[in-house]
Amino acid sequence: MNHSQHRGPSLSAVALVYATLAVASVAVPTAIAGGQHFPSPFDPAAPGWFTGHPAAALLAAFLLFCSAVPLGIFAATASSRLQFLGMKVAGIQIALFGGIAASIALGTSGFAAWTLAQPGIPGSGGVAHALHLFAFAAGGPGFVVPFGLLVAGISVVAGLQGFAPRWVMVAGLAVASISELSVFALVWLPAAILLPIGRFAGILWMVAAGILLPTSRTAKVGEP
Repeated sequence: MNHSQHRGPSLSAVALVYATLAVASVAVPTAIAGGQHFPSPFDPAAPGWFTGHPAAALLAAFLLFCSAVPLGIFAATASSRLQFLGMKVAGIQIALFGGIAASIALGTSGFAAWTLAQPGIPGSGGVAHALHLFAFAAGGPGFVVPFGLLVAGISVVAGLQGFAPRWVMVAGLAVASISELSVFALVWLPAAILLPIGRFAGILWMVAAGILLPTSRTAKVGEP
């Protein structure tokens, strides 16, 4: 048995599964709905999307919830790997907290979206609008802000200790900064433009980090 290798799921594989589900949760329902994407709760025509495209709404909720699972696994595995590599710093626990919180928020948003997809709910007026707002809050700032903590924690710990290229740390800190600033979407709607930037740039970062973060205690950047 090789005790110098971290034992756990493949980070790159988990990141790719998350990336696939996250992108599919947007692209596939949009395609089914004839090019009309999942609406904003601030769009007056939003109830019509749910009543007109129930299959797309249900699939969006399903894929959104499914994507929360590999995200949580990635957070747990990455934190475990950094500890295995010898790091004993607060950044690892911050990353774990952020990843688990983001996973829970994403799953909660999926549940709210699933409820909205049920027959009769979209036409229920204030109740449907409240559910839609909750889905936005949980899957928007509620997800992206803690996701930024996951990215920042792993980036700083791995980057400063030489377990990932410096560009991974710089890119991660940029993604994390955008993600944290997206919290202002709760009080200033134009800041919502930061939400998809943090979410989808974070997907690219996750895949890169999953590939580059070593499994060996002796391996650092530039070493075999």
